[in-house]
Amino acid sequence: MRNLFFLFLFPLALFSQQSNFEIAENYFKKEQFQKAQPLFESYLKIHPKDPKTREYLGDISAYAKDWDGAIDYYKDLVEENNKNANYQFKYGGALGMKALSISKLRAVTYIDDIKEHFTKAAELDSQHIETRWALVELYLQLPGIVGGSVSKAEKYAAELQAISPVDGYLSKGYIAEYEHDAERAEYFYKKAIEVGGSAHTYEKLTSLYESNDEPQKAIDTAAASFKIHKRNQLNYQIGKIAAQYNMESQLGIDCLKRYIENHTVKDGVPVDWAYFRLAQIYKNIGNKERALQYIDKALAKNPEFEEALEERSAIQLL
Repeated sequence: MRNLFFLFLFPLALFSQQSNFEIAENYFKKEQFQKAQPLFESYLKIHPKDPKTREYLGDISAYAKDWDGAIDYYKDLVEENNKNANYQFKYGGALGMKALSISKLRAVTYIDDIKEHFTKAAELDSQHIETRWALVELYLQLPGIVGGSVSKAEKYAAELQAISPVDGYLSKGYIAEYEHDAERAEYFYKKAIEVGGSAHTYEKLTSLYESNDEPQKAIDTAAASFKIHKRNQLNYQIGKIAAQYNMESQLGIDCLKRYIENHTVKDGVPVDWAYFRLAQIYKNIGNKERALQYIDKALAKNPEFEEALEERSAIQLL
């Protein structure tokens, strides 16, 4: 009877562990990492070699910017299966982020390993987009003395073009920006919009115009994107440009008010910054009363908002 009772419970124990993994995985997919982590760790005690659990725990460590923890998980996975492109990519990425967090002298010692694992990931998976983006970034950001190379970045941009035309145009635009060739960058970002048309493609072109002091083009591009994608973040971006460049004031006011009305955490920029931009616009058009009203709203949300404190002093001088 005792053995029979044990045999009855054993499948239930396995089911419980499987359920824990599935619950943890659901939390992970919802980006609820603090809830997922202890469940994965509990599951790993029962299944210490399970690769997917260790990969998830490496991803959670990376999300928390615990690069040493992520490196430990990914390193073991690479050593056990060096033919897995994702493991190679994630290990190279964790090493890269670790290198950025330490002194430049120590970071140099990581470069060869970072290159090795990114390059291996690219060799293993001819369709791996993220790896090729990482290699474009790596070869642009490294000084020439330790292997930086625009031509190598262009090689991986060409590979991206073959896999995904929109990523190819975006990466070529990024390289052109790095080389301070705004005309070429504009051409490639416009091609990316033509081919892909995602919010991100419009965002890259808008940012290019902003960085090159072409605010009207920036506003027009952001407005065109808003008509298609209806993303609330674009309301803030339009309002910010209107405030910074003292142009299209009514459009900026309307967009910022719409941003505040529809704001959620996913929009990224806190509401206090939208109030700050509204105050700037009203200051630009000489409406001191409304400018003070909105700067005080910004400070009510964030009393230590340094830019808002400085702006309030400027408004009071009107």
